[in-house]
Amino acid sequence: MSFALFSCYDKEGIEDFAKSLCELGYKILSTGGTLNYLKDKGVEVMDVSEYTEFEECLGGRVKTLHPKIHAGILYRRENTKDVAELLKLGAKPIDIVVNSLYPFVDTYLNTDSDDEIIEKIDIGGPSMIRAAAKNFKYTNIIVDNSDFDLVLSELKENKATTIETRRYLARKAFNLTANYDAWIAKYFNEKDGVDYPDLLTIPFEKVSELRYGENPHQSGMEYKIYNGESGGVGTAKIIQGKKLSFNNLYDASAAVEMVKLFYKKPAVVAVKHTNPCGIGEADTIKEAYLKAYECDTESIFGGIIASNREIDESAAQEMVKLFLEVIIAPSYTSEALEIFSKKKNLRVLELPEITNGSQFGFDYKFIPGTLLVQERDSKEDCKMTVVSKAQPSDKELEDMAFALKAVKFAKSNAVVLAKDGATVGIGLGNVNRFYAVEAALKQAGDKAAGAVLASDGFFPFDDCIRLLAKHGVKAVVEPGGSIKDEDSIKAADELGLSLCFTSVRHFKH
Repeated sequence: MSFALFSCYDKEGIEDFAKSLCELGYKILSTGGTLNYLKDKGVEVMDVSEYTEFEECLGGRVKTLHPKIHAGILYRRENTKDVAELLKLGAKPIDIVVNSLYPFVDTYLNTDSDDEIIEKIDIGGPSMIRAAAKNFKYTNIIVDNSDFDLVLSELKENKATTIETRRYLARKAFNLTANYDAWIAKYFNEKDGVDYPDLLTIPFEKVSELRYGENPHQSGMEYKIYNGESGGVGTAKIIQGKKLSFNNLYDASAAVEMVKLFYKKPAVVAVKHTNPCGIGEADTIKEAYLKAYECDTESIFGGIIASNREIDESAAQEMVKLFLEVIIAPSYTSEALEIFSKKKNLRVLELPEITNGSQFGFDYKFIPGTLLVQERDSKEDCKMTVVSKAQPSDKELEDMAFALKAVKFAKSNAVVLAKDGATVGIGLGNVNRFYAVEAALKQAGDKAAGAVLASDGFFPFDDCIRLLAKHGVKAVVEPGGSIKDEDSIKAADELGLSLCFTSVRHFKH
């Protein structure tokens, strides 16, 4: 007689599966809460302690860690020595193991009690799972209750599962235990404040298959990672619109992280290909949107909008005047949603945490064969040191603080021209900072006069200062740190510009 061993935290459907196995001639083994559950459901079940002749101990910490259990799972059926040893132990073949682990992750995320968290580290479960998965040539390991029907159908038809099915079950099992252990390692790393462990394993969970990747010929998949943060775009509620694509998610994430910086006032960020094409702050979201729109009325077409305040009817009426891919906000009025509903292809996402402001954490960048990990650039650093003779006005200081936030999310080399709480020109993704300045000035046109400029890196020469002065820019903020800083300061003094240094660079690649 073959045995099926049940040890399940998730008990959904296990009684029906166990009863079906009994009908097929299997003897059911179980322990603890699973044993009592199956008995209450009318399943004929044998206590593991009775089978092993060893009482569980240490408050249930040791139950299934016994040679008769693991030998029954691991022995090689055609190996005569293994069979002889199994008989000597008085053990029976365990052909099926059904196991779901203690909820370590839920406990870790929902309690501050270290004792509770530690107790939810499953020991016997992963041991049985790994043993059965290793011996998949003979043994079925079920860690996902949705696989009950597959196993039963093959057992009923062929009295055994196929090797392909057992390999599939083993693959799922090892993926599960690897993810489970990754969470445990994450807990200990965080508890000891280890940001960069020698061996890094990050737990991911598949969310959905994407229509395609960055381009239609590329496949794509969405996985979520929990890294101590809330408010990522992957947690947003999709109110309307078709499924988000790879590029939608990537751009929407950039928009969300940008708008979080502008938490003090109503703000709207417009994004195209992860770069800002317009940012506006105002007293209302409608005004903020119009400021963002006016920065680049062409590039915003087909873009993504993120708002840090509720979108009302008046703002929605403006937004639907052109084609947008995605709109994200913490909430919407019913009137706004009614307006958006007329645009069937518009994705409308609700993300209340968008108002939480910028968060600390880590950025992950994959390059072929390597993962790069860095502390997130969460520094707001609006502290500016005036290095020129000319002093910026309070209004210019306010606009420079705004521009510094905006330039953080533009790809380097990047500069942002801003005036009255709005971007008026953005130069980004250039291999030369002078080219970035030229691009921003060209976009701004007449709006450059009286504007301020923020740069994500220092000016290596005074040519940028001279060009900005020629177009009427009144104040400039940059990190400083060039060996020719003095040339830029002299040019600013000569031309009457205010020049401030922050000593903080914000490159983004």
